[in-house]
Amino acid sequence: MCLFCKIVNKEIPSNIILENDEFIAFHDINPKAPVHILAIPKLHIDSFNEIKPELMAKMSSFIQEIANEVKIDKTGYRVITNVGDNGGQEVQHLHFHILGGAKLKWGHFSDADPQGHF
Repeated sequence: MCLFCKIVNKEIPSNIILENDEFIAFHDINPKAPVHILAIPKLHIDSFNEIKPELMAKMSSFIQEIANEVKIDKTGYRVITNVGDNGGQEVQHLHFHILGGAKLKWGHFSDADPQGHF
């Protein structure tokens, strides 16, 4: 069972922000912004490549609820999902990072090797 499935099953404690029958959101343990929340489906889905459009539509609404709940909906935020090794996915369970609470920068590509990838 993956790490996030254990969180869903309450086998691992987490700081839950919002939860419903299909999704759960909790604070990231290694935050990259003042607000850094992970939103995941309770159903194990490996990555964004496998999510059905109907469930993604519900996930979008859930993410909007999270932004409202933590009061970043008006000031702005970033939503990111990583797919696969090259995309930086570390846990093989679909998850969305919701980052906000400050003016976010975009400098994480500085260590990428762009040779032959454009």
